[in-house]
Amino acid sequence: MNIISLRDATTNSSARIAPALGFNCFEFRADVDGTIVDVIDAAPEFAAGSERPSGHGIPILFPFPSRIQSGRYEWDGRQFEIPPDVVGYDGTGNAIHGFCLDRPWRVTAVGDHFVVGEFQLSVDAPERLPYWPADCLIEIRYELRGPNLRADIRIANPDDKPLPWGFGTHAYFRLPLGATSNASRCLVEVPAAQQWELQDLIPSGKRIDVAGDKDLREGARFERLHLDDVYTTLAAGEDSLDCLIMDEEAGMQMLERCDPIFREIVAYTPPDRDAVCLEPYTCIPDAINLQQQGVDAGWRVLEPGGEIRTWVEFRVGRILA
Repeated sequence: MNIISLRDATTNSSARIAPALGFNCFEFRADVDGTIVDVIDAAPEFAAGSERPSGHGIPILFPFPSRIQSGRYEWDGRQFEIPPDVVGYDGTGNAIHGFCLDRPWRVTAVGDHFVVGEFQLSVDAPERLPYWPADCLIEIRYELRGPNLRADIRIANPDDKPLPWGFGTHAYFRLPLGATSNASRCLVEVPAAQQWELQDLIPSGKRIDVAGDKDLREGARFERLHLDDVYTTLAAGEDSLDCLIMDEEAGMQMLERCDPIFREIVAYTPPDRDAVCLEPYTCIPDAINLQQQGVDAGWRVLEPGGEIRTWVEFRVGRILA
């Protein structure tokens, strides 16, 4: 399998991307003053294609992140149903995570420290096109910048019909950040005052205040966390929304920064793994249905010929006093 390897010219930071597995960046090793921090969690067998595409690395979720309830929705007077043999389903019968995380992407540009990949529904998964209201295109550029990895994202509508869409990333972050520190003592921080009430992992349409172990605003120890939650009412700055993983024993931190266009963070702790997912979403799960029921779900529509650009960045460094 073709794997793209990136290396930063000024440090020993490196990354590896699998274009054939949804353009998944499954390895990012940040060089912080000579110390290598292994940031992304993926099984050693992932690059061979023997692992679930949504369970490792940084899966790309488009044109919908998370779930569509029962795989059914209505759009512009048409009824759509996405069959389980066309797209992934969760254990409760919902279509999940879009059309492009398990399909090969085309590499359109590559250099020592960057790579650009593109996926267009009608070109790269034409058998799935009948199950979405319009064709869609996504382009991602991964670039190493010292101990940082940045993803610049372009979403475009190549069709003559409006494109409904949502987008998210699903990075699995490895804990701890040091070779001898303890994952259980790492701190996870998300600047969210509320979360969506969930019924079988589908939002009910009601927001509730965070409380107890679900309140991550001041950071919570990983050993306390059992998460599969959709956070909202985020305290974003003018330029970015920031989530943080801090390993005080190692003296290291990983800052996930993203464009404030991302209005939800899904926080997930996969069972029996020293890893946590902090997933920026432009909308909530099942947004295509909930928006049409009057819920402010963040669902977006891109007009023919239109495009939008956004970004996510992972910054690794020492904890500053």
